[in-house]
Amino acid sequence: MSESSSQRLPVVIIGAGAAGLMAAIHCAGGDGANAVLVVESSRDGGRKILISGGGRCNILPGQLDETRFVTDSSVNTMNKMLRSWPLAEQCQFFEEELGVPLRLEEESGKLFPASNRARDVRDALVNAARERGVEFRFETTVERVEAVGDSESPRWRLHLRGGDTIDASAVVVATGGYSVPNTGSDGAGFRIARDLGHELHETYAALTPLTLQPPRFGDLAGVSLDVRLKAPTARKPLEAVGGFLFTHRGYSGPSVLDVSHLAVRSAERDLARALPESSSSGPASRRPRGEDRQKVLVQWTPLGEQEWLRELEPRRTTVLAAVRRHMPTRLAEMLLHQSGVPLDRSLAELRSTERKALLEALTAFDLPWTGHEGYRTAEVTGGGVALAEVDPRSLQSRRCPGLFFCGEVLDAFGPIGGYNFLWAWATGRAAGRGARRIASGDCSR
Repeated sequence: MSESSSQRLPVVIIGAGAAGLMAAIHCAGGDGANAVLVVESSRDGGRKILISGGGRCNILPGQLDETRFVTDSSVNTMNKMLRSWPLAEQCQFFEEELGVPLRLEEESGKLFPASNRARDVRDALVNAARERGVEFRFETTVERVEAVGDSESPRWRLHLRGGDTIDASAVVVATGGYSVPNTGSDGAGFRIARDLGHELHETYAALTPLTLQPPRFGDLAGVSLDVRLKAPTARKPLEAVGGFLFTHRGYSGPSVLDVSHLAVRSAERDLARALPESSSSGPASRRPRGEDRQKVLVQWTPLGEQEWLRELEPRRTTVLAAVRRHMPTRLAEMLLHQSGVPLDRSLAELRSTERKALLEALTAFDLPWTGHEGYRTAEVTGGGVALAEVDPRSLQSRRCPGLFFCGEVLDAFGPIGGYNFLWAWATGRAAGRGARRIASGDCSR
């Protein structure tokens, strides 16, 4: 095939999620210079956008802290990708280019569409892509991506379920990860990358609820409050501040989700060690042994140890009355029980050993957990295509010219609060612009 005919082939973007839609918008450009086709397995795309933020879509964080992102790749490389499209410019794009006014939720520091409707965000992205000439093929599944042509005229062939094929001048893989599989996420991008020889870092469920079996605190289900969690690690302790929720199965809420990846990975490491010794692959085998369990310590209120010492100074009132001034009664009762303090004990009668145990329970409670909800409810997938496998400016594969990766398929994720959309928007834009250059004949990186 000649160079001119190769250039007439479309850029094909696999996936119509956050990263894929942003890639389509920036690849098309609106000048008709190249054709862009988005192939999506669901019937309408943007499923995770629609369910995010409880149906409101937390588009972006109000402020960005790069240190809160997680990767097993180079942090410097990840930061280059994040900085390619600064937060202020992303906000401007949504408001001025897409016509989606943003509203800062003061108490959480998150940015939402002013309408509080996630569908407005998804529809604005799809409409912007269509206005720029992007075509969509929904309910279409890509099973394999093959490099064809030669070094002088590289091109790609996508093999679809059912036997059809699509030829492309460039391919953008924006398939997401494994998380929330009922939205269409099935890890296809990881398989594509692996089949084409790319290095992948181990994948794992991230931002997922933790579980406890048997559910010792099941009677606290529904109790919620703001807490500070600490997860000590050999490298650097991780802290998260925010909502905590007791569930019938364990714990959830933003603070739990933000530290859950450490717990998940400690459980998976234990499972990997256990597999040679056992054929069990069920949920029970995911439970970490006691010495291997990642500790998660809870400070239940803003009060530290010194503040609690003042609250627990000897007087006639009961210990329970003093504690439940700062937290729900059911939780206060549980903490006294765990500390061996009778519910009718007065502060004047509180023994030194009881006070010490209670102070630890109030400020550094060792949260018991045995597992996690996994990809079924995980917000994102950790791990993925190693960042060293792509050029940080264009996100073009270093192994396969004309192949690009963006979004959740890459090895990086952030905490709750719009961080993962920010990553999707930034990497989707970079990949779309990179593919546009390839399609227009500019092969420079």
